[in-house]
This record gives sequence, C-alpha cells and structure tokens, in this order.
Amino acid sequence: MRLSAAGRLLAVWERTAELSTFAFTVHPLTARDVARKYKLAAWLPDPVVEWSLRFVPPKQVSHITGVRSATGAEVDGYFIACPLTARQLAEGDPNRAIAKIIEGGRAAQALGAKILGLGAFTSIVGDAGITIARELDIAVTTGNSYTVATAMEAAVAAAEMLGHTPRECSVAILGATGSIGKVAAKMLAPQVAEVVLNARTGEKLAQLAEEIGDPGCVVRTETDVAAALRGCQIVIAVTSSLETVVEPEMLAVGAVVCDVARPRDVSKRVAEMRDDVLVIEGGAVAVPGDVEFNFNFGFPPKEAYACMAETMILALEGKFEDYSLGRDIRIEQVQEIAALGRKHGFKLAGFRSFERRVDAQTIQRIRERMADASVAT
Repeated sequence: MRLSAAGRLLAVWERTAELSTFAFTVHPLTARDVARKYKLAAWLPDPVVEWSLRFVPPKQVSHITGVRSATGAEVDGYFIACPLTARQLAEGDPNRAIAKIIEGGRAAQALGAKILGLGAFTSIVGDAGITIARELDIAVTTGNSYTVATAMEAAVAAAEMLGHTPRECSVAILGATGSIGKVAAKMLAPQVAEVVLNARTGEKLAQLAEEIGDPGCVVRTETDVAAALRGCQIVIAVTSSLETVVEPEMLAVGAVVCDVARPRDVSKRVAEMRDDVLVIEGGAVAVPGDVEFNFNFGFPPKEAYACMAETMILALEGKFEDYSLGRDIRIEQVQEIAALGRKHGFKLAGFRSFERRVDAQTIQRIRERMADASVAT
C-alpha cells in the first residue's frame, strides 16, 4: 500500500527519532569569517564585529545526515555555531566564553542531541570542557583523542612516503604541553630516534620530559620554535597560537609538518617558498555513509576534522559519556577511539595541504629535492 504524503513524512520523522543524535560546536576563526553569514560584517572593523558577536546567541546552522557505520548503525547531528572568534575565546573573558558555549550546548540538548563535540578554540577555553560538561545534561567531548590518533597516523604515513624511516627520525612537537601535544609526545617517543618538545614555558616542558621518562630515544626541550625544528624530519604542530609560528626558513629539507592547529600554525609562505617540504592538514577523516554536512567548513564532501569524527564515532557506538576532557588525555583512550573509528569505517581522507590534495607528483617532486640536497652536501 502506498503511503500518503503525510504518511511518508511521519515515517521519516519516526526513523529520524530512532537515530542517535550528536551536535558539534563551530565558531568563526576570525572576524572576517563572520562576513560569510552576515555580509555587513565585511564593511566593519574587526573590533566592532567582535563586540557585536557578544550579543548574538548560539544557533543551529545545519542538520547533518547520512552518517552510516560499517556496522549498519546510523546517526544524524547538528552544527551549533558559537558566535565568538578564536581571539575572543583565547584572550577574552573565559567565563563569558564558557557561558556562551553552554548556551549552545543547551540548544543542542533541545534538538535531541545526546553528545556535544567542542570544535577548535571552544575545546581549550577554561578547563578544556570539564565545566561545560558539568553544566549540561548530555555527554561532552573535545575530540582530542581521535585527533591525536589520526595526526600521528598521518604524519608517520607521510614521512614513510617521502622515504623516511620513523625509527631514525627526529620529531618536533609544537605545543607539546597542551592536551594533544602531551599524549602525542608520549606515544611517539618509543617509535622514533628523538623527540623535541616545544612550548612557551620551560618548567612545563621539563615536567613533561620527566613524565615521558626513558622511552629509548633522546628527549629534549626547546622554548624557541626555530631551534626545535632544526633538523627534524617530522613535525606535529598543535599550538593554541592565534598567529602562525612555522616559517619557511625554519624547516629542514624533506620535513613533514602535520598542522593540527586552527588557526594554522604553518605560514602560507611555506607553501609558496618551500617545494622541498610537505605540509599536511592534521586530522582529515573520511566519514562513512552518504553524509551531508550542509555547511561549508572548508573540507571536500564527506570529509571532516578528526574532532568532529570522534563525536560521530561515540554516537555510533552509543557511548554517550564524557570523553577527551581536560588537559590530560590517556593513551588508552586514544587507542580505544582509534579502534572504534576503524570498527565504524572511519579512515584518513588522504593528504591535503592548504586546501589542496597532495598528489603523487607532489610527493615525487619533494623526493627529488631531497635527493638534490643530499648530493649537494
């Protein structure tokens, strides 16, 4: 029997109601990004735009459909916009920022979401999600565990494509004392020849080096970025800086830089001036199913940041509990979410560099530059 239009609508509603639902918080990185939604913002000074954003409530900006696990499970979700720029979140009143994020979380709850992911700078404000989770009736995650897993996988895979042997490599971690940097350093140390820990505070670096202990490789600390990068074949950049910190003059020939930070840690000048290094975007993940994000966050269709993917993975697993919160991510948690990602069909989406695919010709060109440099020395 054919269903009427009303019957079909009811069937769709009932199916949607059965789906586990997630939400993910996004925000404009700069005042200029606000002009994508509000054209008037393009004509206003940045301080005026940022002042105005304080009075804009969080809101749903898209409905995400078609996320389907390899197991057959399905989820749908929502993007919730937190109308604060990266600068406001990083340098403004943290209590005001947290209140705005919580307000967005309550909007997600009203939509039926069972877990909320915190994107970009909303994941580092205050105590990195702990207070936000306490104030909401749904689970909360920063997505940092899966971000660590995919960043390490991508960096090592890219290095091997260039002919590097990870066990013989020096690895620099920029932003090493942050939640992502800490656990990445601890997990990579037993796999490489040297780990160089970089952050602004020497005391915190020394403490991290002590926590890492003796992993069978050299561990050293540097507060200067250029000194940290000198001679390193692999770089994982995950600082919370509002400005770029990696410039073309700092990198060794053949270096692989996995830039996890948003805003970017790596200057666009690197792409313009250095055809002998490979910069890849950290945490680009292919999402299983016929997913429609219905929102342009700069990625190709059916691809997402790893932090977004972690939220989807937890929803698909029915694991509605707080995850990846605070400044200390456990190695076991990274391993668990990586395994769950594989179970549900999530995988690296291939390499992208400054919004462009990295093709075989690019890899070959870099290898040729490496060979030329080796002959020259």
